[in-house]
Amino acid sequence: MCEIFGISRSGYYNWEKHLVSKRVLANQKLDLKIKAVFLENKKRYGAPRIIKELRKQGETCSKNRIARRMKKMGLVAVAKKKYKVTTDSEHSLPVYNNVLNRDFTTTAINQKWAGDITYIRTNEGWLYLAVIIDLHSRAIIGWSMDRRMTKALVCNALLIALFKRRFPKEVIMHTDRGSQYASKKHQKLLALHCLIGSMSRKGNCWDNAIAESFFHTLKVELVNSANFATREEAKLSIFEYIEGYYNLKRMHSAINYNAPYEFEHAS
Repeated sequence: MCEIFGISRSGYYNWEKHLVSKRVLANQKLDLKIKAVFLENKKRYGAPRIIKELRKQGETCSKNRIARRMKKMGLVAVAKKKYKVTTDSEHSLPVYNNVLNRDFTTTAINQKWAGDITYIRTNEGWLYLAVIIDLHSRAIIGWSMDRRMTKALVCNALLIALFKRRFPKEVIMHTDRGSQYASKKHQKLLALHCLIGSMSRKGNCWDNAIAESFFHTLKVELVNSANFATREEAKLSIFEYIEGYYNLKRMHSAINYNAPYEFEHAS
């Protein structure tokens, strides 16, 4: 055959020696898939979520192999950073009992909601974000942003959630003891729409752990790596993250690695 094709025997044996193995080819194909998922999710996914996404695509490799390939390619998910939460609970306004009592279990949507506030740094100053989360699907069903942390901020978030969910009754609405949530305006909204008010114990962030967890995810996956020039820029970026990514695409380990809306539609 070497004579027919006009090549030397030594040349053929050298080519055969350096022939790429099936394993190397398989790794090359897998690397492309891993990198595609990693970049599509803006470097937010580590091996556990990437393997879940690849299995949806029919890939059968193990999580350990994914982790090894990511390490070899230098792919590292965005790092976690600590952040502080500010809650103004030093007030004389009436507060609700802790009805939720850290029982985050549900059997359907609109049984238990949680609300909280966080802040976002911009070059113009602070931007405050209030959200309402359905504890069943972890979906952000209401949100509001403003330059000030007022009672209107949390009331607007609640009104959006009520409108989106078609005004359900007897939902447990859990928040911290902040003055915004203890205000007459917010408590009047709860009473008007037959919601069951619930508040965390003073200084206990674990009583509202799911809301805290969402803010942690938001800071890690978006805010910490951003430099917002204006509040409007931050608002647009946060809107895109919540409505275009978190609710629609981001896999959540607590709901079998589904996205919130995907989980709701499958339930």
